Amino acid sequence: MNLNWQAVIDQLPTMLKASVITIELVVASCVLGLILGVILGLLRSSRHWWIKALPFAYIFFFRGTPLLIQIFLIYQGLGQFEFIKQSVLWEPVFKQAYWCAIIAFTLNTAAYIAEIVRGAIAAIPKGELEAADAIGMSKSQKIRRIMLPRAFGIMIPAYSNEVIFILKGSALAASMTLAELTYTAKNLGAKNYLHIEMYVAAGVIYLILAWIIMIGFRLFENHINKHKRYVPPTT
Repeated sequence: MNLNWQAVIDQLPTMLKASVITIELVVASCVLGLILGVILGLLRSSRHWWIKALPFAYIFFFRGTPLLIQIFLIYQGLGQFEFIKQSVLWEPVFKQAYWCAIIAFTLNTAAYIAEIVRGAIAAIPKGELEAADAIGMSKSQKIRRIMLPRAFGIMIPAYSNEVIFILKGSALAASMTLAELTYTAKNLGAKNYLHIEMYVAAGVIYLILAWIIMIGFRLFENHINKHKRYVPPTT
């Protein structure tokens, strides 16, 4: 099979421009999802059932239903409620495919991040938390100074995987006719009768983005966990 590489080169600027929207979706969703996921993860780590009941239901729903269904529920479902259509957020936010995609990706990834945070907190050696109690730290101080820094160091590999999942999941924004990378590849392929070439080009761009994410997190993990490489001086 002969591929028309010249067509790929010609359409590369358009594909790269579309990949900017993909990057925006991933960055915004991962940042907002991390904030929400940390809050949910802390609540899920509570010893009281009535505190972790609501986060459990939230996580169960968003992990148990397909992301595509969640996208349609937000993009098309919210418009069925009159009070939302009458709100000030309807025109600038809920009517826009771009913001609906970010909301869907954020809510979805927050559920997975919450479980990552909960697992990381559970992996913190109990002696470190007991030491914080022994020196009289308040609960908020223990969370800010001990639990969250240690949890971030533990959860980085799993969180980097989640970011890559969101990168790949961002292709579902094409179902909302949002002109991100996959949607643009589909349109260019149909326009020029070069489907394989355009999808191959989009796949290569996704691979490059995933590689950048992996390298970035690898460097960040080495930085935040540099204490693990500490070797005490010998006497």
